[in-house]
Amino acid sequence: MAVIVVGIDGSAASAKALRWAVEEARLRGATVRAVYAWSFPFQGGELAHLAAEAAHDALQQQEEQFAQNAVRRALGADADTVDQLVEEASPAQALIEAAGDADLLVVGSRGRGGLARLMLGSVSSQCAVQAPCPVVLVRP
Repeated sequence: MAVIVVGIDGSAASAKALRWAVEEARLRGATVRAVYAWSFPFQGGELAHLAAEAAHDALQQQEEQFAQNAVRRALGADADTVDQLVEEASPAQALIEAAGDADLLVVGSRGRGGLARLMLGSVSSQCAVQAPCPVVLVRP
């Protein structure tokens, strides 16, 4: 069966991308896999490493709940039609890896461009260059 991967982060742009992906999946008879990426908020030496180990499971569970809520807010009753994947990774890395077996990767756009995009990097740009499948950028 065809698979459409879509990035979610709780933003309005990702909600629009998720709704687009669900509609496209209906047309194609595909399944939708919503991917949410998170990272441990602290970096540093041994103390941070110990804190990360102690808090990892709780943080993973918290992020999974956040992703479920984001899907529910975006889709309402259709939320159960979407598979969810919550990964501890950078957003672009998580999406590119999740798209390994996908037919399509869908990402939202926050409208950044020009110098900000060049300096900050862009998940959508990284996905467009590195994804192993076609990428759809859903604009506002």
